[in-house]
Amino acid sequence: MTDSARSFLAGVRSELPLLIGVFPFGLIYGASASASGLPPAVAQAMSAVVFAGAAQFIAAQLMHSGAPAAVVILTIAVVNLRHVLYSASVAPYVERLPLRWRGWLAYLLTDEAYAVTIVHYETSGMTPTGHWFFLGAGASLWTTWQLSTALGIILGTTVPAAWPLDFAVPLTFIALVMPTLIDRPAAMAALSAGVISMLARALPYQSGLMLAALAGIGVGMILEPAK
Repeated sequence: MTDSARSFLAGVRSELPLLIGVFPFGLIYGASASASGLPPAVAQAMSAVVFAGAAQFIAAQLMHSGAPAAVVILTIAVVNLRHVLYSASVAPYVERLPLRWRGWLAYLLTDEAYAVTIVHYETSGMTPTGHWFFLGAGASLWTTWQLSTALGIILGTTVPAAWPLDFAVPLTFIALVMPTLIDRPAAMAALSAGVISMLARALPYQSGLMLAALAGIGVGMILEPAK
């Protein structure tokens, strides 16, 4: 087995624990998209093209509630601002790769893929096959997301309400966040975002999420020491 293949499989293995939470998350999205009236092909295409679970989930909820298109677009844009931070974080490790590689890795840069990849980069440093680890993590996540979305669309409202699938969504993100709370700026950013999201949860069109995201980013930027 080549070094590239070993690194790819290491990325897959590192991603596997998170996929346990991703699969029910995809089921919920698929069922929610069907309930919101999205055609099955469109709902599946959103998973393949957008490939951003939180944004897709919120979009399905907003469309189901009849939110204006501008509100849907603005909410998704704010929720996905975190990907800009992810990109800035991994950029030093991939900047020397060919453009085609950076393009594919940018497409696969989601919460769960970033979580294991940045830990790998920070512990292993720059390695000749580090991008294959990134690819393995992202590809396994992408495959799981497509399969779970399709199953959620097929099952739709037939999924028993007693199944606690909703719990998988916050559990997945808690599992992603906790290992990163290693200093005061990160902890305070997470705490402020959590408090604001709870206080503003009654606001219409999920706008409380936008406020929480902006609050967390702002607190983190203020407390992060200048470099």
